[in-house]
Amino acid sequence: MAEEGAKLAETPPATGRSKDEVALEMMKFIAVTTSYGKGTPGSAGFSGSKAARTPEEHADALLQLFDRCRSALKA
Repeated sequence: MAEEGAKLAETPPATGRSKDEVALEMMKFIAVTTSYGKGTPGSAGFSGSKAARTPEEHADALLQLFDRCRSALKA
């Protein structure tokens, strides 16, 4: 009986979703709520960031964010 409890404690709950799917959902949430990787269009006042990024730069930023989300789930 104690062995069964130890096995249950070691196995994660079955959610039906892979870690990649969870990482993708995290990435989408972060990207949408923070406009991650888009850059900001020029505006009046002080601006320390680049203007709008190219589509390739935006895609690269999202892929890097996805990798960061995946590594966060592994920890």
